[in-house]
Amino acid sequence: MLEGREPTIYGDGTQTRDYVYVGDAVRAFLTAGDSGRPGTWNIGTGVEVSVLDLVAIIGMVAGRDVRPAFAGPRPGELQRSAVAAERAASELGWRAATPLTEGVRRVYQWIESGAPDRVRC
Repeated sequence: MLEGREPTIYGDGTQTRDYVYVGDAVRAFLTAGDSGRPGTWNIGTGVEVSVLDLVAIIGMVAGRDVRPAFAGPRPGELQRSAVAAERAASELGWRAATPLTEGVRRVYQWIESGAPDRVRC
């Protein structure tokens, strides 16, 4: 387990991001590549999740209390971020399919297993 390694949160942790499971992102890239058409598509869930909520999910998946260290905010950091992925849905038929907790669980298990060279999506 990743004992003794606590994350550092820059700012107060209420800033949000749109977290998408890496397997879903890979599927989006493959779908775009196979589409045969040029384009630009946002890949994400459209859901804002705070850094504090992500840390809580990581702790739940890891089965332990995660106590982050806090540092000053980084200059220019966005406070809120979520993408509009409707174009990927309408033009490519792609949507993120993996709930955040399940995606964190898969990545955590992959890391715990020694981060093998191949990942099953």
